[in-house]
Amino acid sequence: MRYMMMRKADTRTESDPQPDVEVLAAMADYNQRMLRAGVMVSGDGLRPSREGCRLVFRDGEPRVVAGPFAPSEELLAGYSVLEVDSLEEAIRWASQWPPEDSNGNVTLELRRYYTLEDFAPSAGLEQHRVQARLPDELNLHLTFPGTCREAMTYYAEVTGGHLEALIPYGETPTAAEVPADWHDRIIHASLNLRGRRLMGADMPGECYQVPQGVRVHLEYDDEAQADEVFRRLAEDGEVTMPFAETFWARRFGMLTDRFGVPWMIACQTGRCLDQETGGAS
Repeated sequence: MRYMMMRKADTRTESDPQPDVEVLAAMADYNQRMLRAGVMVSGDGLRPSREGCRLVFRDGEPRVVAGPFAPSEELLAGYSVLEVDSLEEAIRWASQWPPEDSNGNVTLELRRYYTLEDFAPSAGLEQHRVQARLPDELNLHLTFPGTCREAMTYYAEVTGGHLEALIPYGETPTAAEVPADWHDRIIHASLNLRGRRLMGADMPGECYQVPQGVRVHLEYDDEAQADEVFRRLAEDGEVTMPFAETFWARRFGMLTDRFGVPWMIACQTGRCLDQETGGAS
């Protein structure tokens, strides 16, 4: 089940849009723990209400009301979306909120999301069910001819992801079935990138196949960061398409790295047109 954990605003967040460096570091550590646990879906901090507005509808007509708004304790300073098994689990994570924030004087509110099961059957509900037929995760698995450890370690360094698993054949029940010189090769690796996994394994002999017709795609909003990732992955590899401006992206490029894995690196990719409506999707 999904909960929104809302950090209520206060006089400090309404007057000072910039948390100090200690709070930023503590929140980064807290978010990292939740990301690695697969609990955190998303989250953001909000600037003071004086920089925003409200739209008030009367008889279907909107009226824009500029901030700031009061009282501050009824406003939001930020939120995190959590995917947990129960309210109790959400409370456990909320209870770990960093005490560095406002010297431990913070109010959090947990609210559960609606699910489709909360509503009576209807045509509108069926439309929502069609939209909900998505898998819980979409991950990617790579194979290597014996270089999985080196490759996945390098990918973690380049992307900043968390290498959460690197298991050799020799430490599994299949060790007796694998030649001794393959005991240090990797049977399962997992690189956690914002809750999505780039997985990998070494495959012996003819079981290994060079990747064809597929590329790992990384999307960045920051141009300098995307450029650096492209440069690092291209080292001792082959550039298929230089990292440059295109009509669909601020920057885009393709390469095959030194481990034989094809990549697409993009910065601010334009949204594709929906074929049914002709609009942006």
